[in-house]
Amino acid sequence: MNEQLAAICSSAQELIKDTADFILHELGKVSVQQIETKALNSLVSYVDKTAEQRLTAGLSEILPGSVFLTEEETVAQEKGDWRWIIDPLDGTTNFLHQLPCFAVSVALEYQGEVVLGIVREVTRGETFSAWKGSGVLLNGKPVTISATPSLDQGLVATGFPYYDFDRMTKYLEAIRWMMEHTRGIRRWGAAAVDLAYVACGRYDLFFEYHLQPWDVAAGAFLVQEAGGKVGDFKGGNGFWDGSEIIAANPQVYVEGQAMLERVFYSESV
Repeated sequence: MNEQLAAICSSAQELIKDTADFILHELGKVSVQQIETKALNSLVSYVDKTAEQRLTAGLSEILPGSVFLTEEETVAQEKGDWRWIIDPLDGTTNFLHQLPCFAVSVALEYQGEVVLGIVREVTRGETFSAWKGSGVLLNGKPVTISATPSLDQGLVATGFPYYDFDRMTKYLEAIRWMMEHTRGIRRWGAAAVDLAYVACGRYDLFFEYHLQPWDVAAGAFLVQEAGGKVGDFKGGNGFWDGSEIIAANPQVYVEGQAMLERVFYSESV
């Protein structure tokens, strides 16, 4: 299967690059009238939808018979042996405000297991890619997670809640702890990129809650292939749905996960 996945990854990268080029070409061209509000602070435009349509059409040709789980639901959402999980434009708000950092995120599952992940950060033209057992490539060159030995020497990324505020008090407590015990916190507004940056060692740890599978599938796989650890706040595997996720190099993961479990699940907090 490795040879098959390598070929699929190569073809998918070309398609994703073309889609990213389309997105970049449309930067600054979306009018206010062309922006839809799906839910509180959740925006979409023709760019997201067209990008998704391009991806699903192309990926269907690359892997005939495959099915899709996509953010914009421009195609049927089905289950099958081979399933693509797609966010056509992660960081839509950044894109619409013409801010850097937005990406195309594509993962591939085989019988429920993610076996391939690609994240293309559009503005910098960086493609992070991996298939099962391959390690991670950044524009064709191998990368790995950081070797930072402890959180007090680490740089942390997160995403601010933008519509689910039920856990805000605990989230702010986690932020306070991170501010006091790390070298700093960053927030790009594109979880797929945050995870890719953990995979290549730019960040030492990323955490967020209330995401979706298409936000995390490709990026979490990249972190794992780069030698990192990914889990939910209790340290389990319940992160693939995006409800809560921590990703880090193994050295800082233990400390960060223990803090998040204490803050989010301790009765006393």
